[in-house]
Amino acid sequence: MKKTVAAALTAAFVIGTASTTLAAANPFSDVPAGHWAYNSVSKLAAEGVIEGYGDGTYRGDRNITRYEMAQMVAKAMAKNPTGANKAELDRLAAEFRDELDALGVRVAELEKYADKVVWTGELRYRYYNDREKRRHESGKIKKTNNQLQLRLFPTATVNDHWKIKARMTATSDMSKDTTGNFKLTYAFAEGKYFDDKLTLMVGRMPFYTNVDDGLVMDDFFSGFAAVYGDKFKVALMAGRWNLENANLNLPSDASLADAASSYQGAEISYDNNKLYVGAGYHHFRSDDFQSLPGYKKNEKNANVWTVGARYNFDCGIHLGGAYASNTKADEYKRSWWAGLGYKGADRKVAGTWGINVAYRYVGQNTSLAPTYDTFALRTNKKGVDITVDWAPLYNTYVQLGYFTGKTLDTRKDDQTFFGRASWFF
Repeated sequence: MKKTVAAALTAAFVIGTASTTLAAANPFSDVPAGHWAYNSVSKLAAEGVIEGYGDGTYRGDRNITRYEMAQMVAKAMAKNPTGANKAELDRLAAEFRDELDALGVRVAELEKYADKVVWTGELRYRYYNDREKRRHESGKIKKTNNQLQLRLFPTATVNDHWKIKARMTATSDMSKDTTGNFKLTYAFAEGKYFDDKLTLMVGRMPFYTNVDDGLVMDDFFSGFAAVYGDKFKVALMAGRWNLENANLNLPSDASLADAASSYQGAEISYDNNKLYVGAGYHHFRSDDFQSLPGYKKNEKNANVWTVGARYNFDCGIHLGGAYASNTKADEYKRSWWAGLGYKGADRKVAGTWGINVAYRYVGQNTSLAPTYDTFALRTNKKGVDITVDWAPLYNTYVQLGYFTGKTLDTRKDDQTFFGRASWFF
């Protein structure tokens, strides 16, 4: 990504091999004196902490990418500066944290070098409007939601292998002007071994369900998970999951008595950045399953099998699909989707955008907590889902979605409109 700040920082970085007198004379006049990076890059260049390009060339007549700047920061970090120089470099390392990670600078090393706890966040607004209508009948069932959410993500380094990750979420209803609630969404310890090929997680964490692209589960469970591999990966999970977090269309008089179900799961997958294929199994056990619509009276288990695939073409088009089935349910026991997309918005690259079109068939006894926004207010439906996303500015994200189809249980026509705006920091 090219930007003015990139050009400004480049000019500062490359003077490290020059004299401190030259640095003091401010040859990088395109960095405003009031810019937050001015003092940092000036001091580090003058001290020789930042050296610019390996051949010592200036290259100040062009913009560079954030990744090129991250390379310079990484080389400066290797010098292990102390005192004031370290403080200045910390600020730049925080700015290019994601790029440093992508370049292979281990996150644990970066966090050990900089602050022990790194905070990031997101302010997210979402609007939902779901309408059901039975043919040849007047009136509609309408559900709307105006949700404002603040998400905070602290990451703390424990040692060279382990770190703590967490998310704290505050949610409010803007239509009612409520102050909302604040809760710990997840918190877990994550350890990496064998050149980061083995990842261990303990605590309350997100489900590892890469196979179906969110068709079955987009939620969190308490327990243990282990993931091993590079392109070919194997994942094992076990713990407890609260059934109250499921997106179920329950009768008005229904209630959950034993919501905390036991959980075991496993997935295998292969991903070479162009082709992705995978298969998974997720088992849940709770007394409450027998009281859900579509289950036998004495059935306490959910056995969900899932497969999925995706292929990315060089032109930016991606084609994919997934299928899942709950072998213990009698009704609403299958879910599947097939879709086509073009590119996609990257919040760190202003101007990027994407569009996706998919046909989705989502049975609630298989898709217990799907990730699709147009299904957030109601599952158990089938139809066409269209989404468009866009990054108008750096660290901003906008998404619009529309679904049209039918409900599986009430057999009504259904339309859902969805909008989202996010600001990351």
